[in-house]
Order: sequence, then structure tokens, then C-alpha cells
Amino acid sequence: MSDPDYHPVPLAFERLTPEEQAARLDEFHRRVTARRTVRQFSPDPVPDAIVDRAIAVAGSAPSGANLQPWVFVVVRDPEVKRGIREAAEAEERAFYEQRAPEDWLEALRPLGTDWRKPFLEIAPLLIVVFRIDYGVEPCADGEERRIKHYYVSESVGIACGLLLAALQVAGLATLTHTPSPMGFLSRILGRPRNEKPYLLIPVGYPAPDAVVPTITKKPLDEIRILR
Repeated sequence: MSDPDYHPVPLAFERLTPEEQAARLDEFHRRVTARRTVRQFSPDPVPDAIVDRAIAVAGSAPSGANLQPWVFVVVRDPEVKRGIREAAEAEERAFYEQRAPEDWLEALRPLGTDWRKPFLEIAPLLIVVFRIDYGVEPCADGEERRIKHYYVSESVGIACGLLLAALQVAGLATLTHTPSPMGFLSRILGRPRNEKPYLLIPVGYPAPDAVVPTITKKPLDEIRILR
């Protein structure tokens, strides 16, 4: 017997020729491999509609039981950005000066990073990604019923990957920032207790004098294994 809650629809799918597949992948590869982590931003504004389109792409990501356990908070207010910077720098300074093991600091040195995070104020906007660990449904007695979410970290990670790719294709610069701990973001942005900060992404255009560290990526033969 079929499940009465299951209501399938025909799949909309476009089958491409191998040549079309290669052409699309080559163009996408060209765009996304040009992405670099940027720490020097221009304050020039980014249109709301462009940001919304990129977030809509992220929101199309697959998720456990299709529960879509994410929310994307767009921060443009200068005072809020300043508060985030101050709190993030406090955590980062404690990390670099007190908590970080030497091998971690050694790994970071070629990237030229430290506890100072001016980009959190200079970038025209921040996207703060929160993971929704469980849903909340009000009950008649005034209590709340928790709704279990599945594969939350995996689902939100996929959505963040799509978001970064969408922003890059749109011609925007990004940075993935994860100050630890990140609880201050919940407080500053007034998020409920069932949400936890996952990723902080400054978004904008690079400053005219922006520089990036010299890095390489592993070649295909090193990351792809054939069996």
C-alpha cells in the first residue's frame, strides 16, 4: 500500500549531450576556480536582489527529510556589523594568543591571518548562516513540541557550498569566517535557542589593492580515486 502522504510528480530533467555537459562544466569550473578568499573589501554596496538570488540558490540544496534546517541572516547595518567585529575579534585574539596550538598557528602563517578582522565592518554586507538544530511547534497548552531535524550539519554544509558558488558566479567576493566560539552571533542577531551559528560570510567587491596569499589546490589525480 502506498503512503498517503507521498505525492510524487514527474521529474523535470534535461538530458545533455556529452559535448553540452563538458561545455557547461568547463564554464562553471572556470568561474568557481577563480574564487579566492578575500580579506580586503570595497565598501561599495551590493544590490539586495543579487544577494536574494544567491540565497535562493542556497535554499535549493538537498537536506535531510527536506526539512531545510537553515536560515541566512543578511547584515547591512553598520552598528550591527561593528558589534559583530568587536565580538569576533575578542574571540579571535583569545584564540591566536592563548588557545591555538602551535601546529595550527604554523598552518595559518602562509595565509597571513591574525585576530584583526576589519573586513567584518568594511564589507557592505555579512551573511550569517544559522543551522536549525530542531523545529519548534507551539502546543495548545502553551508548551513547545520539538521537531527532530536530520543530518543538519551535512545539509547546511551543502547549502553553504551552493551559496559560495552562486556569489562567485554573480561576480562577488567572499570570505568564510568561523570565529570560535560563535555564540555571540546568536545574541547580537537575536536568534532563537534552536538555531546555532554555522558560518559568517562577508560579501562584496574586492578593494582595488586587494591581495591574496599564494596557494595551490590538489590536482585531480590526488583527490579522485578510481576503483
